[in-house]
Amino acid sequence: MGFEGETWYVRGAPPAGEGRAGGEAGSDGADIGEILIDDADFPWLSGRFRAGPAFGGVEDLFVRELALAERDDAGHWDAWEAVYAEIERRVRLVSPDGPVAEFLLHIQGERAWFRWSDEPFAGEGAGG
Repeated sequence: MGFEGETWYVRGAPPAGEGRAGGEAGSDGADIGEILIDDADFPWLSGRFRAGPAFGGVEDLFVRELALAERDDAGHWDAWEAVYAEIERRVRLVSPDGPVAEFLLHIQGERAWFRWSDEPFAGEGAGG
């Protein structure tokens, strides 16, 4: 599909009233990081993550999100959804063609993997 070698951008969400709600660390399009795509296994893309100056403001969210996604006990998905809702509120994913409408992004150390859509995910469970 031609994604390998592309650079995707992780940015702060715009402030409330300007698209996605935002506010804390990473708002106003702040540089959270970049992902250099080196593997495309549709619908997932993955690559090397380079943290930007604003990553520290959201790093804990990604650590908690991944830990919850890997758990298998009662109620963990409710907790995961709450953490991921905060990621969606504070972060946006920008393709080489511009911001995407919806995404599921995991960041662990120097690796990131995600799926995305130009349209909102239609009630689909996003775990994974």
